Amino acid sequence: MKYRIGYRTIKTALGTAISILLAQQLGLHNFASAGILTILCIKVTKRKSIRASWDRFLACTLAMPFSSLFFELIGYHPIVIGIMLLFFIPTVVMFKANDGIVTSSVIILHIYMANKLSLALYLNELGVIIIGIGVALLINLYMPSADDKLKHYQMRIEENFKVIFYEMVSYLRTGESTWSGKEITETANLLEEAKLFAFRDVENHFLREENDYFHYFKMREKQFEIIERVLPIVTSLTVTLPQGKMIAEFLQELSQHIQPVNTAHIYLEKLKEMKKEFEEMDLPKTREEFEVRASLLQLVKEMNEYLIIKSTFNTTRWNKLRKVEAN
Repeated sequence: MKYRIGYRTIKTALGTAISILLAQQLGLHNFASAGILTILCIKVTKRKSIRASWDRFLACTLAMPFSSLFFELIGYHPIVIGIMLLFFIPTVVMFKANDGIVTSSVIILHIYMANKLSLALYLNELGVIIIGIGVALLINLYMPSADDKLKHYQMRIEENFKVIFYEMVSYLRTGESTWSGKEITETANLLEEAKLFAFRDVENHFLREENDYFHYFKMREKQFEIIERVLPIVTSLTVTLPQGKMIAEFLQELSQHIQPVNTAHIYLEKLKEMKKEFEEMDLPKTREEFEVRASLLQLVKEMNEYLIIKSTFNTTRWNKLRKVEAN
């Protein structure tokens, strides 16, 4: 079993230790609770961390006046805690700070165990809250760059596309194949992972609302849907025809230029010229040849759609930011 310690684990461990140390050095009671707050507020993205921190800060600060009201007016009794929660929880939900309910209950129990209200107690709890949440926010400001991993996803997806095209070319030429098809399942999984990771990268930037890679992976996902439709067409061909070999030549050339750079317009023109050549060829002489040529025509239509999807992908900003060069 592979054992791996991630950035979030390291930050959580470091942040928890710092929070408890600070709270302890300041002489705060219940100083360990600062560490608990830090653990709960360190999330996978900066935006989620800020949201979690705000929810917990709001809920915790609301918990103090609620505790004062119920404990002082009714009494310090376990039943009072239950009664108070009947009113406190809906209030926190109303402020859309649901994630802070569990954390704020710790503050409520601190006040309950103190069995007495004082300014010092309030300041102590406020200090624990500020240290725990503040350290989490500071620690989570650092997020490793996602560009290398996103680039890795891009390259793996493109390589799989090339393999799939190569297998289609081979079948169109020979009518035979020993391909296992593992790249199909692998590519579907890669696209899902890549989109999720690209979206997470957006969550780690306060002023960024979109990710170039996310749009790229969405474009590839649409193309992949066409590839999945095309494969059964290719494998259904029963005879090898000149038209099939022409398509094979086209697909082979296309596979050599699977890259972010937008060259779709070139291949759309080549596809258009090839369709004209097909129209000038002799009509099919047998039923089987007619069916095969009909399938090949459908294949051409699908590849036309495949290229149109790529042609709509805006590579101007992509090329500027990523400095991508043609293969």
